[in-house]
Parts: sequence; C-alpha cells; structure tokens
Amino acid sequence: MSLVFAGIMSHGPGMTARADRADPAVREPFYAALGRLRGALEQSRPDALIVIAAEHFANFFMNNMPAYAIGMADEYEGPIEDPEWLRIPRRTIPGASDLSRRIIEKVMEKVDVAYAEEWKFDHGIMVPLNFLTPRFDLPVIPANINCQGPPLTPLTRAYEFGRAIRAACDAVPERVALVGTGGISHWPATPNSGKINVEWDREFLERWTRNDRDALTSYTDAETLRDAGQGGFEIRTLTAVAGACEGHQGDVWFCEPIPIFATSGFVAVMDVGSAAEAKAA
Repeated sequence: MSLVFAGIMSHGPGMTARADRADPAVREPFYAALGRLRGALEQSRPDALIVIAAEHFANFFMNNMPAYAIGMADEYEGPIEDPEWLRIPRRTIPGASDLSRRIIEKVMEKVDVAYAEEWKFDHGIMVPLNFLTPRFDLPVIPANINCQGPPLTPLTRAYEFGRAIRAACDAVPERVALVGTGGISHWPATPNSGKINVEWDREFLERWTRNDRDALTSYTDAETLRDAGQGGFEIRTLTAVAGACEGHQGDVWFCEPIPIFATSGFVAVMDVGSAAEAKAA
C-alpha cells in the first residue's frame, strides 16, 4: 500500500516513571498532544507500526554496534528495564516477521541494515507504545539507529535511511505507520540531567517541519554535543522520519521543556504525501 502516517515524539523514561512529579500545567497538555497523536495514528488504520528509536545499550553493545538495525520477529518483549520503575508492565508485543523481512530486503537496496530476530524493547520503544498503542495490539517493527556509541552514522545517512524505509513501505501491500522517537537536547545520566536547551530544540523542530534536508543534516556531532548534550545525538531518529517524508512538511503539536522528564516533551507530525509522489521524488 504505502506509508500512511508519520510522526515524532519524545521517549524519556520519566514520562511514565516520574509522571507524578511533573508540573501538571505542562504535563497535561503534553499528554493531550500524545493522545491527539494516538488518534491520528489510529485514524490512518495501519497494519503495522515502524518505530525508529535510539536503543540504549539494551541489545546492541560496543562489541558489535550496527549503524542501523530492523527487527524481524513474530513477537518482542518489553520493557527490559524494571517494570515497576518504568511503570509499564512487562509484556509481549506482536511483531510482523514476514512484513519486516520484505521491508528489510527493500531497505538493503539502498542502505546496509542489520536485522535481529530477538529484541527486547527498552523505554525508547515501550514509552511511545504506552501512549500510542496502550493495548499493545498493533504489530510493531522496531528500527534502531546507533545514537549512543561513536563513531555515529552521519545525519545525511540517517536521512537516506528514512528515504529507504519510505521506498520499502511503498513497495508492500500493507498500510504502514512510522514514528520516530528520541530526545532533542538532553544530558541523560550526567550531572546535567534535567538541563534542556529550549531554543535549540525549537530551532531543530522548525527545520524538521520545513523538511529542510540541508539544514537538518548540517549539525556536526561536536556542535550537537556542545549545545544539546550527548542525548542530542538522537536527532538521527527524527531526521530519518523527515527523510521518509521528503518533499513534504510537518506541524509541531507540542514542545515544552519538562525537566523532570530530562528532555522537552514534543509531538509533531509530517504529511506523508502519496506513493506516486514518493517515487517521483
């Protein structure tokens, strides 16, 4: 069929683990925006959901760190973290191994991608699913971009990864939704945890909504580390979604700093256009 939906959102574990400690004046509008995102996702009637996330050394380690990986299993388990801490019960999440394989084969025509038949979801996927598919009944295809262990894939390649995913989605008969999730500026697990560069976040999202490829891919890792922390490297997942929607623009539904979540809470969507437009791009 085609790619039928594309959006991005934050995935900080504090969104569930420390929800009661967040300022309700900001938390509730953020949750409302997430509810709106869930409604838009459901309205697109997807057969499966691809979640592009930054995996936090839960499955991939420095002894073998793929730049890109896509899951190819019938089911997954999560969260890998303590469920009482994350406040998301551990469960089995349906996969879509046959669809995954067909998407992987198509992506491989443009991007070298690893695949995994075993994958335990950490908060990077479980927190978004908690808000977007709270029944955990929509088949999920996890995709990982290494945002943790340098050397990191260039942002230009992350954009191309998104373009390759779009081509793969448009080549299958199923309806596929896409969500990219990560942080913008944040300094997790450091003395600066809770620090947020709001201006940097909003500038990035402005570039994202314009789908300005040159602007999105112009950040150097040194600049990102300086201005957005090591967590800012996760803009790769969001940039990939822009690549999947090349030629189209987006809209930010929410972006406000929530220090107890250690990142800005953000929600945005992008027009996916049509399969014919994607092939012509």
